[in-house]
Amino acid sequence: MEQIRQYFESEFGISRADWEIFSSKLNRYEFPKKSMLVEAGKVENYLSFIEKGIVRLYIPKEDGGLTFGFVFNGAFVSAYDSFLTQKPSEYTVETITDTILWRLGHKELQEVYASSSIGNLIGRKASEELFLKKSKRELSLLRDSAEQRYLNLFEERPELLREIPLKYIASYIGVTPQALSRIRRRIS
Repeated sequence: MEQIRQYFESEFGISRADWEIFSSKLNRYEFPKKSMLVEAGKVENYLSFIEKGIVRLYIPKEDGGLTFGFVFNGAFVSAYDSFLTQKPSEYTVETITDTILWRLGHKELQEVYASSSIGNLIGRKASEELFLKKSKRELSLLRDSAEQRYLNLFEERPELLREIPLKYIASYIGVTPQALSRIRRRIS
């Protein structure tokens, strides 16, 4: 919980009273790799902060799915559209590595909003973070080559990228695993 407290202190200057309200609603969970945090067709009930691990967001398909996002430690993760609307998710959220999450339920977040001065700011920051990641991804798909998308991902988190199976990386940058192998050979 110390990591999330430090994050909130650096981002918001959260008061002790607000931290007590917020932290009392958080629950720590450990998930082994390949755990489904939310499956397509199910409602997302949590906004989670990754203390440790890597999470993948993907649209299920017969060939393993279309990966459209990775989320690393120190960031929020959720099937956020489902969380907000409380309607079934159109995609799956799954751990790639053993993962530790601090989770806040939908109902508990509403209580934090109502009972603390910082609650809305925390919710807004989580929303903004998730939106900016989505926007960056969309722009990259429209503007960058597959090779550049790979390089961008590698520059962001090279130490963690080694833990992601290449088939997920290929799906994320929009190429086949064979094309990814050619890109990797070309740039090494």
